[in-house]
Amino acid sequence: MSLDADWRADLDAVDAALIDEYQSGFPVERRPFERVASEIAAETGAEVDADGLLERVRDLRERGVFRRFGAVLNPPVIGSSTLAAVRAPDDRFDEVAGVINGYRQVNHNYRRDHEWNQWFVVTAGSREKRDEILEEIEARTGCEVLALPMLTDYYIDLEFPVVNADRFARESLDHTDVSATRISEDARGDLSPLEADLLLAIQDGFPLSATPYADVAAEIDAPVDDVLAAVERLLADGCIKRTGCVVNHVVTGFTNNCMVVWDVPDEELDERGEAVGSLPYVTLCYHRPRRPDQEWEYNLFTMIHGREAEAVDAKIDELATDHLPFDHERLYSTETLKQTGARYEDLVADAPDSESA
Repeated sequence: MSLDADWRADLDAVDAALIDEYQSGFPVERRPFERVASEIAAETGAEVDADGLLERVRDLRERGVFRRFGAVLNPPVIGSSTLAAVRAPDDRFDEVAGVINGYRQVNHNYRRDHEWNQWFVVTAGSREKRDEILEEIEARTGCEVLALPMLTDYYIDLEFPVVNADRFARESLDHTDVSATRISEDARGDLSPLEADLLLAIQDGFPLSATPYADVAAEIDAPVDDVLAAVERLLADGCIKRTGCVVNHVVTGFTNNCMVVWDVPDEELDERGEAVGSLPYVTLCYHRPRRPDQEWEYNLFTMIHGREAEAVDAKIDELATDHLPFDHERLYSTETLKQTGARYEDLVADAPDSESA
């Protein structure tokens, strides 16, 4: 579901700044809304205080503009994560989706216009648990599972302006900094017990209060200064991608989203991946394995999010002509079956006495 086409008309300058400028970089301090209110007041000239800003976040969340407020976790860094797909028979499609969506560790599931018609993400605290879930899904549904863990991250970020008339995501931006980052399939084993508890506590978002970090600290029975330091550390380490308001892009009009898979020569993969990942209109770009035994020959994945199908198609044509002149397939999202943040039952942590080493 998307909001009315004129949803932006109800926003003032304070709302617009909150939505577009605080998807990341939300302050990590005891009373973060006080700083944000001061910054937005200085930028817009509007009178706004911390309590008023908090109410705006609550309202935008209730309206569906925000999916949540808090940390965006980085599943391939924290735990063990994989993209997977099944070929669900038409007469059992809903049944298969119900089984897959029933797993707490499945955070995304989309219907796509392809032979492999359900695409979902499994994120678990360990590689063993991840693979156990995939095996269970295959056994319970009777559908072969195509497992495609990320091997290299060129660019992944769904932070982009939405209070504008852009036809596709990040149209108004000029450039993206990218790098080829290799991804391990194994979960991190060096989280401290405090960090593991913290990540589990914030995976659904921060409390919507004037003191979100203090509230989390109370929940996990830790000093608030230790929690603040841990959040800063996890941001620096890449376990947390960003902190702020998590926008629901579909609700705000970005309903035409296409995953394109490419058969790129292996020796050109990093060069092509970094070049394509730097293009402003590409929201996701990463390397996943080929699976020739399952007749899957594609190794580079890109995603473009758009408001207009024609604009998305035009950009895919541009990619194929100017940047990736290789065999490819376009897998359009036709239905959102499940969409949440990454969820963990548990996380791998060091033994308590390892913190003193």
